[in-house]
Amino acid sequence: MKRHAGAVLSSIKIDKTADRKIAIQLYMALRDLLLTGALTPGDRLPATRTLAQEIGVSRTTVIDAVDRLISEGLLEARVGAGTYVGEALNARLAPKPLREASDVAAVVPRLSHAARHAIPDLAPRTRLPHRSEAFVTALPALDAFPMAQWAKLSARHWRKDRDHITGYGEPFGYMRLRRAIARQLNASRGIRCNPEQIFITNGAQRAFSLVGGMLVNPGEPIWFENPGAIGARNAFVAVGANPVSVAVDEEGLSVEDGLAKAPHFRLAFVTPSHQQPLGHVMSLPRRLALLKAANDADAIIVEDDYDGEFYYGDQPPPTLKSIDTHGRVIYVGTFSKSLFPALRLGFVLVPEGLIESFEQVCLTWLSGVPTVTQAIVAEFMDEGMFATHIRTMRQLYKHRHDTLMAAAASLAGDINLQPTSSGFHAIGLLSSRLEEGKIVDGAAAHGITAAPLTRYAVAPISQRGIVLGFGSCAQDEIRKGIDVLKTILPDCSAS
Repeated sequence: MKRHAGAVLSSIKIDKTADRKIAIQLYMALRDLLLTGALTPGDRLPATRTLAQEIGVSRTTVIDAVDRLISEGLLEARVGAGTYVGEALNARLAPKPLREASDVAAVVPRLSHAARHAIPDLAPRTRLPHRSEAFVTALPALDAFPMAQWAKLSARHWRKDRDHITGYGEPFGYMRLRRAIARQLNASRGIRCNPEQIFITNGAQRAFSLVGGMLVNPGEPIWFENPGAIGARNAFVAVGANPVSVAVDEEGLSVEDGLAKAPHFRLAFVTPSHQQPLGHVMSLPRRLALLKAANDADAIIVEDDYDGEFYYGDQPPPTLKSIDTHGRVIYVGTFSKSLFPALRLGFVLVPEGLIESFEQVCLTWLSGVPTVTQAIVAEFMDEGMFATHIRTMRQLYKHRHDTLMAAAASLAGDINLQPTSSGFHAIGLLSSRLEEGKIVDGAAAHGITAAPLTRYAVAPISQRGIVLGFGSCAQDEIRKGIDVLKTILPDCSAS
């Protein structure tokens, strides 16, 4: 294999009209790059002939400058390999502050509204682990993904026409994928729609930002489930929305509570098929009440159906979108749960009256998703692989859910695990004697992830619990994880 040509040093400028000799200018320019950290130990310099051509000087001039830097120990020549930045440079690169601390503080820009309100003050929020183990949330069964089929489709598309796979792509999304999603929604979620209503985004989070930026003015109230999906909440806060925490009970978001707090709301964000994180399914009367409230207030409902494909109960509930007769519901979906998160692929389904507006925004400033990624997913769906994968995952998650419920029965009285009929996480409600934070810390000390329920709080909540994900861990790991929780509980009493 041909050796790489080394670093590109296009920042070097030679002034041939200056009094200083060209060789000295080049030497000092290279020395500055080395001492300021632009080139680091182990970096390879371009060949002297290449460097001479790039900066427009003779090769002899380059050799003289390089030899001088070698003699100083800043560069080192390796026989048959080229010239590299010397390891001795590490000792000469002691970091120095650019300014005194007081000067630095004086130039820090004022944080925006979005940055200051991105994380609630209710509980610390560090990034949870995203690896396949007990009891990581929001991670599907990566071990069961049909990677061989995916690899074949991927290889097939990377051999296609380069304009197709390397260009900018379609601003609204790859049409074949939009058609495939429309068919899937009709068949599995009861949503009748046209492909033109679907816009492909870089994940669901980007969809929420898009919707909020287009439909919510700064300061306008939006209903938000409490507890709820904090990531979505932050996306709306970033555009200046005023989130109003609305209580959630066994029937889902309380419309009565929302109307009492903000009757003239602009938007309501809900997860009706599997409330995030409590797992409740919104009842049909509550859905109809929410649709009526939105119609009365001339408001929009954003329905996040983040794991709606994985319903393994008796009969899946209808989506809000499927019973919306006034064009009030915007439906958001993601492939992070149904396929895998690294795709960063989601979509938003808008009412027909908003198609033109969304098209204009996408044409103006929305960055698209790589076409090849969309094309692979589209073919995965068109060839029936997606439907087969969903059926397999439903059965797998049902088995893992049942394993978790059976194992957690031994915790009853301390942690009461709530059964669910969809998705791959469950809520364990704590007895009054236990402290949420101690359980989380104790589990982490044993390599177990238990997300606290307060992590999802938009406003203070009285409930205490832990969220246990079971999608990404095998049944033996689930049982071992429960054993760990059983072991640490005696030390988790509230003080």
